[in-house]
Amino acid sequence: MRKIALLGAVAAVAAAVPASANEARVEARGGIAWANGVEEAVAGVATGYDFDLGTGAFAGVEASADKILADGADVVFGVTARAGAKIGDAGKLYATAGYSFNDGDAFHAGAGYQHKLGDSTYVKVEYRHFFDEIVDVNTAAIGFGLTF
Repeated sequence: MRKIALLGAVAAVAAAVPASANEARVEARGGIAWANGVEEAVAGVATGYDFDLGTGAFAGVEASADKILADGADVVFGVTARAGAKIGDAGKLYATAGYSFNDGDAFHAGAGYQHKLGDSTYVKVEYRHFFDEIVDVNTAAIGFGLTF
């Protein structure tokens, strides 16, 4: 199941990338993860594509790999959809929902804000909640990315 989800996400991103300029993106991110009073640093990378839905809205897809920076933690792979509103010429306010997997699988949902710094760079802040059978996990991260 995990391999099928990952292959589907990669195929969706790969198919979308040639469509138009300035909507494909890659990013590095880092932040904090917490659950049951325990906090750990987290770092990751993502690639995605946002589709323009007119002057005020957009939707996108993303494939990601994130790791809690603690001994024994595995890389968590994710497939995420996002949709939201364009804020002025440089901002995007959005909601996310997707699926994460490694040794255990979990649905995740969250929200974020992305802001262009120039023609091809952006920063973002994002919160995600992972709904896991054993323990729910929260993450808050900042990211820096490039658009193509």
